[in-house]
Amino acid sequence: MCRFIFRRLLFLLPLLLGVTFLTFFLIKIAPGDFLDSLRLNPQISPDTVKIYEQKFHLDKPFAIQYLVWLKNVLQGDFGYSFSHKTEVFRVITSRLFNTFILSLSALIFTWIFVIPLGVVSALKKGKFIDKFLSYFSYLGISVPSFLLAFIFLYLATFTGWIPLGGMRSVRFDEFTFLGKILDLGKHLIIPTLVLSIGSICSLQRVLRANMLEVLGSPYILGAKARGISKWRIVYVHALKNAVNPLITIFGYQFSALLSGAALVEIILGWPGLGTVMLEAVQSQDLYLVMGAILMGGVLLVFGNLLADILLGIFDPRIRHEKS
Repeated sequence: MCRFIFRRLLFLLPLLLGVTFLTFFLIKIAPGDFLDSLRLNPQISPDTVKIYEQKFHLDKPFAIQYLVWLKNVLQGDFGYSFSHKTEVFRVITSRLFNTFILSLSALIFTWIFVIPLGVVSALKKGKFIDKFLSYFSYLGISVPSFLLAFIFLYLATFTGWIPLGGMRSVRFDEFTFLGKILDLGKHLIIPTLVLSIGSICSLQRVLRANMLEVLGSPYILGAKARGISKWRIVYVHALKNAVNPLITIFGYQFSALLSGAALVEIILGWPGLGTVMLEAVQSQDLYLVMGAILMGGVLLVFGNLLADILLGIFDPRIRHEKS
């Protein structure tokens, strides 16, 4: 398994370097930079701007700037955020936990419903519940997440039971520990539903198709002939093989949720990396954009590696494949 993981890392590390290099290149070829706002400020002298350029190596060629940034990152220095006037690492870590809570909530909610819905739809093929789930899946896949966010916000205004945005209430600090958890849970309802519905609908259809294919396999027919119970055939033999392709999707979804949560965070006012990333791009805050992209790339690599490890655990043929 260690050799298997090492081989996967050899493929994933160049991907991470390529993502950061391309992002750095696109930011640099865009017209202007954050220091333009300082140059237009009559209260800031040109010498001050020049000091900033020399301090952060912004007066050097593009390749030198990237290599300096990469060297600093390897030493644990992610750079300085001009817009927040603090270290990039502090800005990212202060918001990453919030995004992680939202993404983890959506991930757990998604997979709790995907497996039972996919199995039920496959076992009840052609019946009313299968047709209903298919219709619901088409509808859920077709509706964009931002439109779902507006729909849920509109519905929440009539009931008043669910908070309309943000991560916590105004009097959050006055609540007990249990009260804080309940308050956070209420604020998670809408963003979790918005992020989960599309994933549930698409993955449920994938699992349904996989289950139908596996249930028609010769070894399942042999298991039925030997008198093995239907419950064991479905949930031990068939489901284990049908869920294998979904493990790869799980790895991609882990990182995709964190990036896909950005738009939902902005609409619902969730204080996560999405709002930070939007502000950084708008203000051309170079090192903050790079830090956020690097974090997303690391999560993508981690998600892929996690999927490979899970596939290696569940399917020894993949673990022992020749490089």
